[in-house]
Amino acid sequence: MKARGAVLIVFMALAAGPVVADGIPAELSPGPAVRVADVVDGDTVVLREAVDGADQVRLVGIQAPKLPLGRKDFPTWPLAAAAKQALLKIINGKRLRLAFGDARMDRHGRHLAHLYADDGTWVQGAMLRLGMARVYSFADNRRLVTVMLDLERQARMARRGIWGLRFYAVRAADDLDRLQRDVGTFQLIKGRVTDAAKVKSRVYLNFGENWRDDFTVSLDAKARRLFSDAGMDALALKGQHVRVRGWLKRRNGPQVVVSHPEQLEVLDR
Repeated sequence: MKARGAVLIVFMALAAGPVVADGIPAELSPGPAVRVADVVDGDTVVLREAVDGADQVRLVGIQAPKLPLGRKDFPTWPLAAAAKQALLKIINGKRLRLAFGDARMDRHGRHLAHLYADDGTWVQGAMLRLGMARVYSFADNRRLVTVMLDLERQARMARRGIWGLRFYAVRAADDLDRLQRDVGTFQLIKGRVTDAAKVKSRVYLNFGENWRDDFTVSLDAKARRLFSDAGMDALALKGQHVRVRGWLKRRNGPQVVVSHPEQLEVLDR
């Protein structure tokens, strides 16, 4: 779908469990009403008035295509301008309310919050429905991530927005040439776990016979506890087809370090 057509989609409110005031799910803590002065990019806004000393909000749980924003040699990601315009269209002129999960501030001093408009629109959900963002979660901020993953999946299957471009396509775990070129970037990667092994306190999920060169996923002890709390045993994933998301690093072969269970989806196939 072309970006211009995408931003014309009518946004529907999404109920994520029991709701409280202003349509905010009970899983979140309602924050103050705010107005937006400026849109930085597809996942960051500037408030007209600072809240608790901070005037920027990073839309928690999503990652939109990035603009350079003054960073030297930083390339503009495809559809970055369209994502910014989509966010502007969603929130333009509306009264908004912040809603918080767990961690409320990032290392840059920005609020980490969900945004809800006075017309019932959940801003993160609207961006995901358009295919103008992908799910980007952290272990200390996991509220509503499973709902967001489902919205992302629907947009991806419909090839909306970014999902119609090869730049954002889900990578194959056995496409090692591609993964090596992608080291240092955030990716979604799909494949079959050929082996799962515990080495000291860390679990490694291997996606090939040669762990020194093939793609792997690793989990430390803290991540394994979070998996266990969610009813998942990482060591039992051998033979399963999964989709993992995270930053690709080079540790022997390409590797993604997983910190929480929402980063790894078990697939039917």
